[in-house]
Amino acid sequence: MRGILVEDRQIDRIDRKILDILRGDGRMSITELASRIGLSKTPCQTRVQRLIKDGVIQGFRAVVSPDVLGRAHIAFVEVTLSDTREKALGSFNDAVRKVAEIEECHMIAGSFDYLMKIRSKDIADYRRILGEVITALPYVANTSTHVVMEPVKDQADIAP
Repeated sequence: MRGILVEDRQIDRIDRKILDILRGDGRMSITELASRIGLSKTPCQTRVQRLIKDGVIQGFRAVVSPDVLGRAHIAFVEVTLSDTREKALGSFNDAVRKVAEIEECHMIAGSFDYLMKIRSKDIADYRRILGEVITALPYVANTSTHVVMEPVKDQADIAP
């Protein structure tokens, strides 16, 4: 069975298994990982280091409870820009990257230009962020908000 080509190299089934396991537990020791995939420690460690070096594994991080951080409220915001030329897109993108409350931002092909995931303390805090921050971003012409009533699955829930 052939693997997936990533930048002139193959991701084989062993690499895929390593990635699936580490997505569920990025703190797993190399010894435990090697045991779970059926390799000895050294070849397993070599594969993990290669996956990191090649940019397949882009980092390890803690998944922290948004409740503890006071950011349990989630809203998705559709954003339409007044100008979609490259300079305007670049200005908007640069400004978005500086806003901590914007957890995700994606350029969309459709009836609006961007979809943002905003985390805030509560609806009042979200209203402040919308009024003072999001609408003040470069070239924002219109927004439409969708408030999350209950998260069903998010990044923290992704496991192999």
